[in-house]
Amino acid sequence: MSKSKRKEVVTSIKEAASKIESGMTVAIGGFGADNHPMALVREIIRNGTKDLTLIGSATAGLEIDLLIGAGCVKKLIAPYVGQEMYCPIGHNFRKYAEAGEIEVWECSEYILYGGFFAAASGSEFFAWRGGIGTSLPELNKDLVEFVDPIGGEKKILAVPPIKPDWSIIHVGWSDAYGNGQHVGARYGDRWMARAADRIMVQAERIVPNSVIRKNPFMTTIAYADCVVEAPYGGHPYAAHGFYKEDVEFIQDYVKSSEANRKGDTNSWEEYLKRHVHEPKDHIEYLETVGIKKLLGLYTHPIVTW
Repeated sequence: MSKSKRKEVVTSIKEAASKIESGMTVAIGGFGADNHPMALVREIIRNGTKDLTLIGSATAGLEIDLLIGAGCVKKLIAPYVGQEMYCPIGHNFRKYAEAGEIEVWECSEYILYGGFFAAASGSEFFAWRGGIGTSLPELNKDLVEFVDPIGGEKKILAVPPIKPDWSIIHVGWSDAYGNGQHVGARYGDRWMARAADRIMVQAERIVPNSVIRKNPFMTTIAYADCVVEAPYGGHPYAAHGFYKEDVEFIQDYVKSSEANRKGDTNSWEEYLKRHVHEPKDHIEYLETVGIKKLLGLYTHPIVTW
């Protein structure tokens, strides 16, 4: 009896992004200015995808702000959206939230993780004491207080499962079968992936399975449903082990989104045209950045096998 061939799941950025349909619940990995699947994010915007319930990481960056400003988001689940020293609070996030144009599911960092834990384990809820005594249960009626049935008097918060239809995670490299490895910090990407129905991986490189097997303990995302190769796919943000963030491009984004928050929609539409809609694909986007700039951001991977 012959063994069946392992299924390869490599596809194009365009084909992968087409799997994200309007109305879905989608989680975007990364942390701060690091490891965001920007090539896929831009393609989702080009597709005109709408009404997403978007789940950010514990410190979601401006990739979330970009999707909000592009009109893709109906509801946001994230404890923070911004870029710390570059932009303490995302301008589009602030604009749309203050205007009531997006629904914000209020949570703390660990309530977010609690929801991921519940979804990943198939539990009805995650029991967590963080948030008791705060206004979070008042702002978010999905967080339900109850009395500890074993200990007696202590109040506990029931955090419902947070289960994305898709989690989109950026890794350093992946094999063709969907086994991805972070080159550097993983942050919460592993739990975000485990909570999801399906996993989409954006990799800087597609590598032979033998590379993965050299150090299987590095494997952070196993058996993703879909893998795309996107060199410099996190730009303008950093990818650990490959390149640092592009400060000039981030500051350009912050300036344009701040103008949008203050009512100058023309500057924002020009930004979307320049960096999202005019480049027809990821390669054309990189051509607008320029080879000199990209090479200047390069950092060498440091890996211990």
